[in-house]
Amino acid sequence: LVEVKVGLHCDECIKKILKAIKKIEDIETYNVDKQLNKVIVTGNVTTEEVIRVLQKNGKNATPWEQDLQPQPQPNC
Repeated sequence: LVEVKVGLHCDECIKKILKAIKKIEDIETYNVDKQLNKVIVTGNVTTEEVIRVLQKNGKNATPWEQDLQPQPQPNC
């Protein structure tokens, strides 16, 4: 599973991103979360590969940083 942050400004941006991602070998699924500016790719692919493909298409992509704050535990 690869998650990257990409500027998704408009539908044209998303079309370009999806077209570029489709060309990556060994991907299984891909999805775009427009609200989070997040691209999610599953398959035999690395974060670096996805970022490189997007940068070739003029998109600034960075690894998605998970929120490392511990989640509050519910009181039992």
